Amino acid sequence: MVGPFSLQAMRTRLPTRLLAALALGSAIGPALGAQAPAAAPAAPLKLIESPIVRGLYVNRFAAQSQKRMGQLVALADASEINAFVIDIKDEFGLNYTSADPVVQRNAGSAGTIRNLRAMLDTLKAHKILAIARIVVFKDSVTARVNPQWTIRTASGAAWRDKQGLTWVNPYHRELWDYNVRIAEEVVKLGFGEVQFDYIRFPEPYKSLPPQVFPGSNGTDKATALAQFLTYAKGRISKLGVRTTADVFGLVTSLAAPLEIGQQWEALSPRVDVMLPMVYPSHYPRGAFGVARPNADPYRIVFAAIKRARERDEKLGIRNGEHVRAWLQAFSLGQPPYGAAELRAQKQAVYDAGYDSWVLWHPGSKYEAFLAGLDKEIVSRKKAPGAR
Repeated sequence: MVGPFSLQAMRTRLPTRLLAALALGSAIGPALGAQAPAAAPAAPLKLIESPIVRGLYVNRFAAQSQKRMGQLVALADASEINAFVIDIKDEFGLNYTSADPVVQRNAGSAGTIRNLRAMLDTLKAHKILAIARIVVFKDSVTARVNPQWTIRTASGAAWRDKQGLTWVNPYHRELWDYNVRIAEEVVKLGFGEVQFDYIRFPEPYKSLPPQVFPGSNGTDKATALAQFLTYAKGRISKLGVRTTADVFGLVTSLAAPLEIGQQWEALSPRVDVMLPMVYPSHYPRGAFGVARPNADPYRIVFAAIKRARERDEKLGIRNGEHVRAWLQAFSLGQPPYGAAELRAQKQAVYDAGYDSWVLWHPGSKYEAFLAGLDKEIVSRKKAPGAR
């Protein structure tokens, strides 16, 4: 596991016409139409006082290490960091011990956080918002345990991606309930926000068999994803916490739904926060008129997040922190990334009108970026058009 989606997947070959549209600064199309719509709820949890969220991704293995968690908490105490996005369910299964029998059977075998409640108490004491990252549709553990929940081939066999992994079917309603049960359980344990990742379909490579989705009944991919998020938010909001979703960075600027089903107007109204993964290294040459996107992090992040704000405004969404960018805290290609590149990305977010962001490093190693972090949380966003 190397990211909200893998670095390899982030190199997905999109249709040439879409890449060309991005390079030229494609016009934004019309919004999609409206989409369709446990134990007693716990008392609502109080969110951190600051509406600003500046976080770090904490992978499964870092979260399982008391030593590494101590180091990350110390980093947060000494900087503007006030949130951790923690793997609770990823491609390897669960990262906690569930008390729910329905959830337990999909646990996986990659270990768990030893004492989750104690860890969450520690984060709360340090005023760090704990965000539960839940990988939804790329779930080979659940696919193995529940073969009837999988994407199929025309022959009825389980469909497999280029790595040989099976994916669960985004149209399957029992799967929806399973993921929301996890969210509800960990919120009751102390998480203050739920972040859904892999809110998407697998890439339909021509070299692989066509994907068949039992139960789709003619519903398109973007609508199916929107329906899941509507369903999830409807349950999770009763617990007093935010529901958020990760999307590809390209989603902010391409009008048409990607082949994986993500489309801004379909998904943005369904969650409290959208998190586009606007890593400059993953944009094609010429995106937003930038010859080498990885070498110009400010221009790429600013253009992508500005598009997100403009599209939200057309939808009537004017929540000042509805968009929270995933920023690149890793190196892929030239130049290598460090504190200067982080500061450029942060400034781009502020200039685009937002204050919040989260850093991604696949190994949760942020020491090379410490000089790019401020000491305290201060609002730095600019009013739209004030750049």
